Amino acid sequence: MPVSAPGTTETSGSATSMSTDARLCAHTTLRLGGPATRLVTASDSDAVVAAVAAADAAGDPVLVLGGGSNLVVADAGFSGTAVLIASRGVRTEPGPDGSVLVTAEAGEDWDEVVAATVEQGLGGLECLSGIPGRTGATPVQNVGAYGVEIADLLVDVDLFDRRSGTVRDHVPAAELGLGYRTSVLKGHDDAIVLRVRLALSVDGLSAPIRYAELARTLDVAAGDRVTPALARAAVLGLRRGKGMVLDAADHDTWSAGSFFTNPILPVADAPQVEGLTAWPAGDGLVKLSAAGLIQNAGFARGHAGPGGRVALSSRHVLALTHRGGGRTADLLALAREVRDGVAGRFGVTLHPEPVLVGCAI
Repeated sequence: MPVSAPGTTETSGSATSMSTDARLCAHTTLRLGGPATRLVTASDSDAVVAAVAAADAAGDPVLVLGGGSNLVVADAGFSGTAVLIASRGVRTEPGPDGSVLVTAEAGEDWDEVVAATVEQGLGGLECLSGIPGRTGATPVQNVGAYGVEIADLLVDVDLFDRRSGTVRDHVPAAELGLGYRTSVLKGHDDAIVLRVRLALSVDGLSAPIRYAELARTLDVAAGDRVTPALARAAVLGLRRGKGMVLDAADHDTWSAGSFFTNPILPVADAPQVEGLTAWPAGDGLVKLSAAGLIQNAGFARGHAGPGGRVALSSRHVLALTHRGGGRTADLLALAREVRDGVAGRFGVTLHPEPVLVGCAI
């Protein structure tokens, strides 16, 4: 039997390990959050199911953890069992209509999956490069960036249904209610993603370049396609320039990514702000730039929260960052200040994008 750290139990041949009073700040990109009563690390899908089912049988609350890149945990922590999904494995097979079907376990590092597909010359995921977190979280949030969303590529998922205690294989993407940064899985804990399947192109070209900033960087017209490697390199460069690629030495990356979603509202209700970016959202709706609203409400890059322990990123006002020595309460105070400032100036209420555990703004 391997030697275990104090407070940790392991079983020879088991795919799980358990520690008590584990601080969740070590498992979030914000590096904030108090302890969980216990933390179970599950290294395959069977172990994930077993750990969650055992907690459910004991009546213990469950918090599912991946890379912690979209998570804000209260200073008080989580009273229950946190299950860290650490399952690994990626495989490819022929897909529909000449595509390649990529199946990735939920615990796979997302950017490693993207990098591997790009290296193989497969097209579709390159614009989602540099996004932190685990693969299982991508359909929950319908992760998107630079004109591409998971919804564009997702075929189906395997889920553990906690209500029935069964695994549901090949749940079609169409049943997940994928929308702008949301799905039927978001905000609920009764279904856990075990693996995802994505259909990628094999013609050696990226998805069409739809995002204006990326098209300018690549010096191509909107709708053009380039090699996946070229698009990935450009996306990573843009993200690094905004402090959106994880770097332990860079406090601008101690964040949960974009903290507020771009608000969608009727065209008639949209504030008229010179230079504010807006996109048609269908049916008389418009999507406004949350970053533009924040800036026009008087919040500049680097705007400090309580004690300077938290601040807006020095590169990107949409990211709330931890500068060191802070608490979740500090971050929430800054979030409220920004939300209330935008609401007071424009009458538009911004909503948080990360999952808030045991806390609210």
